Amino acid sequence: MTFTIARFVSLGLSAGASKASLRFFAPASPRCINISSLSQPVRTSPHRSYTTTVSTAKSFRSAAAVAVIVGGASLLALARFRDTSSPNPTAETVVDVVPTTPQTGSEPIRNFDKALEDLQAEFPDSSVVSTDPGELYAYAQSAYSQFVGSPHTIVVHVRSTEDVVKVVKISKRYLVPIVPYSGGTSLEGSLSAPSSGSICVDLSGLDKIIAINESDADVVCQAGVTWNDLNETLKEKGIPLFFPLDPGRDATIGGMISTGCSGTNAVKYGTARGEWILNATVVLPSGEVIKTRQRARKSSAGFDVTKLFIGAEGTLGIITEATLRLAPVLPSTVAVAQFPDIRHATNAVCEILNHGAALQCVEIIDELTIKVLNQYGTSARNWPEKATLFFKFQGSDDAIQETSRYVESAIARHGATDYQLAANEQESEDIWQDRRNALFACLAYRPGCKGWITDVCVPVSRLPDLITAAKKDFEELGLIAPIAGHVGDGNFHALVLYADEAELALVREAVSRINHKAIELEGTCTGEHGVGMGKRDYLLTELGEGTVALMRTIKQTLDPHNLFNPGKVSSSSANQALDTIVFLQLYPDVSPPSDTNALTEGHAISDSKPTSKSLVSEPGA
Repeated sequence: MTFTIARFVSLGLSAGASKASLRFFAPASPRCINISSLSQPVRTSPHRSYTTTVSTAKSFRSAAAVAVIVGGASLLALARFRDTSSPNPTAETVVDVVPTTPQTGSEPIRNFDKALEDLQAEFPDSSVVSTDPGELYAYAQSAYSQFVGSPHTIVVHVRSTEDVVKVVKISKRYLVPIVPYSGGTSLEGSLSAPSSGSICVDLSGLDKIIAINESDADVVCQAGVTWNDLNETLKEKGIPLFFPLDPGRDATIGGMISTGCSGTNAVKYGTARGEWILNATVVLPSGEVIKTRQRARKSSAGFDVTKLFIGAEGTLGIITEATLRLAPVLPSTVAVAQFPDIRHATNAVCEILNHGAALQCVEIIDELTIKVLNQYGTSARNWPEKATLFFKFQGSDDAIQETSRYVESAIARHGATDYQLAANEQESEDIWQDRRNALFACLAYRPGCKGWITDVCVPVSRLPDLITAAKKDFEELGLIAPIAGHVGDGNFHALVLYADEAELALVREAVSRINHKAIELEGTCTGEHGVGMGKRDYLLTELGEGTVALMRTIKQTLDPHNLFNPGKVSSSSANQALDTIVFLQLYPDVSPPSDTNALTEGHAISDSKPTSKSLVSEPGA
């Protein structure tokens, strides 16, 4: 298998889901989106980790090759190859990539053996520190990832901020990289280990809701809490509040913050970069614990340090707790209408939004996705195969009726037909369920296929240009790619289907074109999924050298040894190239170890229909 540099950098944090949504993977098709039932990873007694043994002579030749390929004898010092005569839990011969900073006799060197010894001393319970091959591989993958992950060297299942501090201090002592994990639903390769190996810090056990402050409409919770569990808890307690950010079921709070998430509710409630994250408790690379601010709704006290960690993808610190602002649960209902094409539908949305209509959501589905939904068979309706808008109105009955009348009148000016307002709560749920089922329906459209999900965002008025260009590219390349998206904020997703490596090459070409087109239209290559290893190559084009350089400066200041999620977001091209070369030496074929069959059985796309707890679910709907 051929690997590119971009495939071996990923954001490794909680970008997504709770421990209940874990992972099934297969070596033959690592990018397949898995919609089967997911289960907790197997946790067994630690034993030899999954790494590749390299002979001393071969290691020497590899080191020389690195120096030649990268160019410059000075880079030879970046690779250190040593033998070990004592039993080594991670490999018979270890390939260490030491930091680029000059070393003196008093400075530490990277040492996984000693890090493992110290971790086992700090956490004597054998279930906490693991070198089980199944876990090392599983915690490097995502249930929905389009990228295969490189296995970690050690996994530590932490239960508190104090546990994280212990791990970070050992990481710093022995210069061992750290990749945070809390749920595993990253879509941009968020969980992979760097080529040198890493400690995966599993935060999924930090799943406590610490305090609900109903009168202040906020909640304090740990990073491993999922947004749907949080909202279901509020509902069970009879508290008429909810957390409105909704990236997908089982997304964890830590991952949502770290990727700057949003979702279908962004039209009304915005994204994680708004004021929904009041403060965060963060463990810095130094081992220091900070709280970014107090619990007040607003503050003018200095820099907004909280936002420094929103979207940082675990490269600047590990989020362990957060205080979240809540919103009141309001009555809502759903309406739907068809349009001649995407442009007419988008123009209608622009007019409605500029009028100030009380919309909670407005989603777009193209004619291919509607066709697929009709064939899928879960809907009670047979939708007209046209570009379709799904609206969600929110407020009192009078407000909803007034909004509905205005929307119906406005969209008629843009060629809308078959406008339908749900007659009751059940019909509203049924209509919205069709929107939720779009992903599952599209995956089932080509049995045995895999899917690559795009995530671009542009100013709303530019969305028709972007979608039109994308459709043209798909047609030119012979690809099938149903489209759905959050038209209210200019964000759309294409699920590009492919069956083999030949089609995958075409998918990569199409995705590259779409990302560049979005940037050309004053948009972004990633609307809500984060950068990870999938989008890092586009940052320089999108943000410019000055901005990316500033990001690197902040990273180097907080993490001078580049231990927190190394290789993610904006690392230097030289280190990136070396990281890839050494990765190929260590992991020529990134597939699960032979004894992890149990982790791969659910990899194929399921023929079963989704349950009512589907991929997207909004409280108060």
